[in-house]
Amino acid sequence: MRGIAGVLAAPAAVPAVPAAGLGSARITGIRTFVVGNPWKNWVFVKVSTDTGLFGWGEATSGLETKPPEAQVHELERFVLGEDAFQPERLWQKMHKGLFLGTNVAMSGITTACWDILGKALNAPLWKLLGGKQHPTLRVYANGWYKGSREPEAFAGEAARVQSMGYTALKFDPFGATYRFFDPGEEKKSLAIVAAVRKGVGDGMELLIEAHDRFSVSTAIRVGQKLEEYRPMWLETPVMSTDIPATLEVARAIRVPVATGERFNRLGQFLELLAGRAVDIVQPETLNIGGIGGACKAAALAQAAEAFVALHQAQSPLNTALNAHLHAAMPNFLIQECFDDFLEPWSREIMHGVPRVRNGALEASDAPGIGVELDEREMARHPYGPNNFLRLFENGWEKRTGGPK
Repeated sequence: MRGIAGVLAAPAAVPAVPAAGLGSARITGIRTFVVGNPWKNWVFVKVSTDTGLFGWGEATSGLETKPPEAQVHELERFVLGEDAFQPERLWQKMHKGLFLGTNVAMSGITTACWDILGKALNAPLWKLLGGKQHPTLRVYANGWYKGSREPEAFAGEAARVQSMGYTALKFDPFGATYRFFDPGEEKKSLAIVAAVRKGVGDGMELLIEAHDRFSVSTAIRVGQKLEEYRPMWLETPVMSTDIPATLEVARAIRVPVATGERFNRLGQFLELLAGRAVDIVQPETLNIGGIGGACKAAALAQAAEAFVALHQAQSPLNTALNAHLHAAMPNFLIQECFDDFLEPWSREIMHGVPRVRNGALEASDAPGIGVELDEREMARHPYGPNNFLRLFENGWEKRTGGPK
């Protein structure tokens, strides 16, 4: 039988699979790279195999860095010597080995294995997932507001985003609010939303982020006041993992509620969707079990006639990854993207990330995820001990990290 290398030509930068056929690719090493993005350090994973093939994944976790990096290396005991061509089997092995545990390190490792599998087959990830349901993906901008917390400043920046071709943008206008609103802060927050709506007109979708800030009563009051500005959604108005509270808010306001980024079990999506009050879910690919977990969460949403907008506040590598996933999901709604508002060097540490054009992007046709990271360039941007958002402190929206 002819080997796969004799049928499909591998890209020049990727070693060819041995002529004996696909066979296996035994994992020989795992390395981590921490890159100091100012408001969130990024953690990358490189998995190498005995075939010469290697793959890239990400294990960035919310607002912590060293724990997930350490988890990657602790998981080596489950995966060294295993076949990288079987990423979902590896995920289950780690899951059981951690006494049914789940973490972003597992997702980082298995994502790299999916990347390896795609390279071996000379096929993009979206093709391995069954093909493209969506040739182009509508994008919403995030991370674009870094100025003073004034309505005029938000409106001016929103107009700039609109001029870049975006048709949707997300922002958190609520300052440092935690659970209950100071009356003056509530008035200012609503004035920010009003100014943005007036500045960009009705043709721009507004997605309002709440970062789990409110109590149920506060969320309902604020959600009702937001209705006149016609937002596409109100995101995580109460603690995301409090599903009964989320459903109570969703039933009390006419603005759609979106949530799910904190979920790390598929059962949480099952419980949320069974309430029939939320029909926009936001699995975080790295939290919910990587590529396989995101696909399963999307299938649950599809069964409930709900839409999926994968959460993405990590590096551009995850932009590329989510583009593959969204392209293959029948119930895709819209994709989150920070890339145009990151540090300029973020484009120098990796190559192959699809760019937003006219408010949309397309999943790469390159093998695997289609992104290669530059180890030398990453080393120029080391871990920063202050590279963390402080979402409940004034000025967090400037995204400069903490005090130096």
